[in-house]
Amino acid sequence: MPLRARIEQRYLELLCSVYLYNEHRGYTGLDRILDAIRKDYPVGDPFITKIEKHRADERKHYVMFKRWFERRGTMPFHVGKAGQIDGIIEMFFGKDIDALEPTPLMASGPNFAKLCRAIALTERRGIEQVWNFLGSPVVQKDDHLIKILKVVERDEPSHWEPYEEWLTQNGHPHTRLRERAIDLVAHVTLVAGKFPAMLANPRLRRRTDWPDDASPHEPAADDLAREAAS
Repeated sequence: MPLRARIEQRYLELLCSVYLYNEHRGYTGLDRILDAIRKDYPVGDPFITKIEKHRADERKHYVMFKRWFERRGTMPFHVGKAGQIDGIIEMFFGKDIDALEPTPLMASGPNFAKLCRAIALTERRGIEQVWNFLGSPVVQKDDHLIKILKVVERDEPSHWEPYEEWLTQNGHPHTRLRERAIDLVAHVTLVAGKFPAMLANPRLRRRTDWPDDASPHEPAADDLAREAAS
């Protein structure tokens, strides 16, 4: 394979590895948020329903990127904490998202507004990235990946809307200058720092398992996701 083609292939596989990580990080993190806010809202409340839809979309996207690798017969790269949400949460709260106590995750918690802004910023950044990738000449060579990104593009607006609606209804600003600066720093760190370093690292290992191997599978949702990605 010519050198240019090998570089492009590695770029796409690394890009999809980062997406796979982010989508898995997304739906598992939303599981924790849902567990917490269900203590504050009745069953069937529209706010919970919208977050459940967000969670289902993240899982669907994860399965689509997993399917992308399966069709190529290869495994994703180990990308570490290569998520926009990881950087934002650490800078917002001073700790890893997995280390957050239940209180900030609950709608009655004093930091829930900050959490909503963090998620909304991440999702809005996500749609900008999708548009950039859809316009990339390298990505445009992969019809399967374009199809996946089009699904992500369609789903994305419904992911920030419930959090911004909650902020409005509860008298909180949608963004703050410091938080927008944090979002920019997290984005630049990933795009201009972590990603190029991984792309240039010949020793970057591939995973030998899938991030969801230790988690319960969701056959009905996964079948729909695979159908959308095929």
